[in-house]
Amino acid sequence: MVAMSDILEVTTTLETAEQAEMLAEKVVQERLAACVQITGPITSVYSWQGKLCKSTEYRCTIKTIGRLLDPLMEAIRDLHPYDVAEILATPVVKASSDYVQWMLQQLREP
Repeated sequence: MVAMSDILEVTTTLETAEQAEMLAEKVVQERLAACVQITGPITSVYSWQGKLCKSTEYRCTIKTIGRLLDPLMEAIRDLHPYDVAEILATPVVKASSDYVQWMLQQLREP
């Protein structure tokens, strides 16, 4: 059984909806993620190479567990077009047991 603290939401952003969908499909097919929700467009404001930037992006919220975080991060880096990909992992405090059970059925076996 997986501890609740092992359930993670991993966030990354991409330039286009097509890039976000491609990444989502790949990590779900690889069973590194149970599902990916894509939201956008969103506006991101940030500093890059000393300049203030503003861009339209699409956010991927990826549902996974702790033991798959490193291979998931590697897959995101391999698929990501940015020089520095945003990859943030946030622990889930609480989730329904039915959802957790479904998630585990979708993910790679240890």
